[in-house]
Amino acid sequence: MLTKKQHALLVFINQRLTDSGVSPSFDEMKDALGLASKSGIHRLITALEERGFIKRLAHRARALEVIKLPESSVPEKSIGGFKPNIVSNNSDPVASNSNNIVEIPVLGRIAAGTPIEAIQHETSKFPVPAAMVGHGEHYALTISGDSMIDAGIHDGDTVIIRKTQTAQNGDIVVALVDDQEATLKRFHKKGNSIALEAANPDYETRIFGPDRVVVQGTLIGLMRSYN
Repeated sequence: MLTKKQHALLVFINQRLTDSGVSPSFDEMKDALGLASKSGIHRLITALEERGFIKRLAHRARALEVIKLPESSVPEKSIGGFKPNIVSNNSDPVASNSNNIVEIPVLGRIAAGTPIEAIQHETSKFPVPAAMVGHGEHYALTISGDSMIDAGIHDGDTVIIRKTQTAQNGDIVVALVDDQEATLKRFHKKGNSIALEAANPDYETRIFGPDRVVVQGTLIGLMRSYN
């Protein structure tokens, strides 16, 4: 039998994994459940793991796997406002009213390993479920490389990015380095330093001064083809 907080956290983690394939950060879990500190999240995670509902994936930062859900759970329930609003026909994506699909621009390939040249101009349109995106401007990029594989992001995946120039610690972002290299990494800022962290032990974390890195968007989801 789970407590209300344990149940809410489990549903939130499962919802985030279903929507984006990426585990929520402890800060996101704390905010979603309205807790004052992350220590409460640590206790809830431990309790869920001990009861066999989740599993922490070894050697993977912030990686959780949901093993089972209580029979009373409703996976689609929105916790903490995470569920995006359905996009209406507006100037951001080109909406298809008939099947609840929106088309967003594909801006080329981006490295999830060694940085490559900056994001290209639009190459095509990519259809995504409207529920995956909310208000704001979005674009898609095709992943090249394996440095984010432990975050569930594989070579060849198409990632959905919400345009923004700000990020919170732990967010996976599109970062432009020195105005010429674009890469997908986990963002951490401490003092006057910005760390771009891979999710693969084969890659080193890169540290930059704040004037060398510009955030161009945050990851909100991904699409994968099994063909």
